[in-house]
Formats: sequence, structure tokens, C-alpha cells
Amino acid sequence: QVQVVESGGGLVQTGGSLKLSCAASRSIFSINSMGWYRQAPGKQRELVARMNAGGSRDYADFTKGRFTIFRDNAKNTVYLQMNSLKPEDTAVYYCNAWMSSGPYAGDSWGQGTQVTVSS
Repeated sequence: QVQVVESGGGLVQTGGSLKLSCAASRSIFSINSMGWYRQAPGKQRELVARMNAGGSRDYADFTKGRFTIFRDNAKNTVYLQMNSLKPEDTAVYYCNAWMSSGPYAGDSWGQGTQVTVSS
């Protein structure tokens, strides 16, 4: 299984910014897709943004240009820059790595990092 470790959550006021980091245990070029999901209390986990090995990105509609996913290949790390944060962005954010085949095929999840946006 691919190991991913998140960092960068915290408490921020409405309109503030946070940058989340997700470090993978292997080259991100060998990982089909890496992304960020979030889960708020009482709600299902939902996609925030993801990037495939080729660099294509998908964003959830609620990000509306506020969030950017990018990576540092040398560090095997994917980031989520979140700007103009709103209270409804409060959730636990999880990093996901997905591999389509091989001994590490399937989803790998981090432990999650809490993001709290105060009004």
C-alpha cells in the first residue's frame, strides 16, 4: 500500500488561507492519481480536487477557483492551496492515492487533517 501523510490543517478565519501537504512514500509519477477529499460531521466524504500522473486536474464545483492542487515532483508531495475559506469548508481533509494495478493497486488514505474555518 502507498503511504500518504498529510499536514497543514488548522484554524483560520473566514477569508483566510491554508496550504495542505500530502507526502507519498513513492514517486508520484508511479501513482495514477492523488487527491484531496473532505468529510464534515454528519456528511459523506467528498472529492475536493485530484491530479493524475500526467498533471490533469479535477476540482469540485464548490472550490470555484478558490482551491488549487499542485505538486512538487522532487518531494513526492501534492499540495492543496485553499484561499477565501468559508465556514462550510470546515472538515477533516484526507489525502488519497490511487493506483490502478500492481501490488499497491487500490486506494490509500492518510489519517486526515482538520481544517476549521471560524466565522
